[in-house]
Amino acid sequence: MTRKLIAFCVAVTLTAGAQAQFRLQGGVNLANVSVNDNGRVDDSKTLTSFQVGLIGDVHLASLLYLQPGVVFTGKGTKSQSGDQNSATYYKATTNPFYIEVPVNLVIKTPPAGGTRFFVGAGPYIAVGVAGKNKVEGRYLNAAFSSDEDIKFSDDDPTTTNYEEGAGFGIMKRFDYGLNGTAGIEGKSLTLAVNYGLGLAKLQSGSNSSSDANNKHRVLSFTLGFKL
Repeated sequence: MTRKLIAFCVAVTLTAGAQAQFRLQGGVNLANVSVNDNGRVDDSKTLTSFQVGLIGDVHLASLLYLQPGVVFTGKGTKSQSGDQNSATYYKATTNPFYIEVPVNLVIKTPPAGGTRFFVGAGPYIAVGVAGKNKVEGRYLNAAFSSDEDIKFSDDDPTTTNYEEGAGFGIMKRFDYGLNGTAGIEGKSLTLAVNYGLGLAKLQSGSNSSSDANNKHRVLSFTLGFKL
């Protein structure tokens, strides 16, 4: 099911951008996970990751553009207690990777000397494909560590009232949310800042609509090269 959904998302994006200009995009993600019911994050738990992908740019009308894309992107969070020189020390990171399909509506300013500013927003859907849970630490000077692949549920998104493969310690495979983007583009390069607001809870089997706790938050800085 996962492979079929990935193939479908890629096909839809490329079809939507059949008449588009494309750019190859990559950058740094500052990923976090909300820690309370209002959706706020703890800045000390921000995890540095990365993204790379292909973004289309379809001119719709006047200053309005549609930008579908396919992005391989890292999300997650970290936590730490003490430091490496302490007798008691603990550090844990969760770094899942997704194939994400954003579709943004973007407004661009008229070109001035080959440069344009843009701002836009839109939804995204994502499928978890890989990732690691890492733990290291020391308790009373006895060191311990673990490095395990993230386990994703086998949920079929068409069954809205039941999640297949749910369980303790398993992350939901499917993520969705909203994007905001702004930046500047030249004749061949694009610089942008993006923010991803996750709407699906990470934990397998949990209710996504009850509150805004335990959801992805990703601030990204990207550089794009027009093809």
